[in-house]
Amino acid sequence: MRLNTLKPAKGSRKVRVRVGRGMGSGLGKTAGRGHKGQFARTGKGKVKPGFEGGQMPMQRRLPKVGFRSKLARDTSAVLLYKLDSIKGDAIDFAALKTAGLIDTRAIRAKVVKKGEIKRAVKLKGVAATAGAKAAIIAAGGSVE
Repeated sequence: MRLNTLKPAKGSRKVRVRVGRGMGSGLGKTAGRGHKGQFARTGKGKVKPGFEGGQMPMQRRLPKVGFRSKLARDTSAVLLYKLDSIKGDAIDFAALKTAGLIDTRAIRAKVVKKGEIKRAVKLKGVAATAGAKAAIIAAGGSVE
């Protein structure tokens, strides 16, 4: 092997395509951009994602799916086992807020059954799921 015979492997070095350098290059005249039109112009070839040439785009043609309740935005969920941490037997919205169990921006709260409650509590003015109500009553408490 001699230094003057060293060459890169065949196919490892590609020659850069030089567009717009005459008819002999194969990419002369329009330089592979075709004749006129949006994509032949400089800087104007891009269109925003979803744009379909003025036709009503797919994301607007298809119906909206699902439902987002406006009540859910203002309602904060309270887990049943966390009611044990509140002092006092009567638990209302104000008691939940002072205990820090619900969001400060919440307008209403709902007790959801997760875990167990070990003591009798009186739930006042707070919604509860059917399972949570049954668990509170089973522990000797009441729901108003």
